[in-house]
Amino acid sequence: MNNIIHSRFVASVSDLKKNPMEVVNNGFGEAVAILNRNNPAFYCVPADMYERLMDLIEDKELLKLAEEAQTEETVKVSLNDLRARVHKNRA
Repeated sequence: MNNIIHSRFVASVSDLKKNPMEVVNNGFGEAVAILNRNNPAFYCVPADMYERLMDLIEDKELLKLAEEAQTEETVKVSLNDLRARVHKNRA
């Protein structure tokens, strides 16, 4: 069975067990595909890269929310009307 490896760097599970930090360092800041019997089992991702990935995911989710908000109908309201409503609700 052929598998696509989404990394320029690979290591075996045995290599990872022997020296995890060496495997991470040999990835030069990129993800390392960890192979089990020549098939990718998982990816070892350095903390900096993981944080960037999480930021990208968060940005994509925020963009989706912003795009959804753009399609909602808007209503023009003056600041004076808003102030009046706030004062009315406080009383």
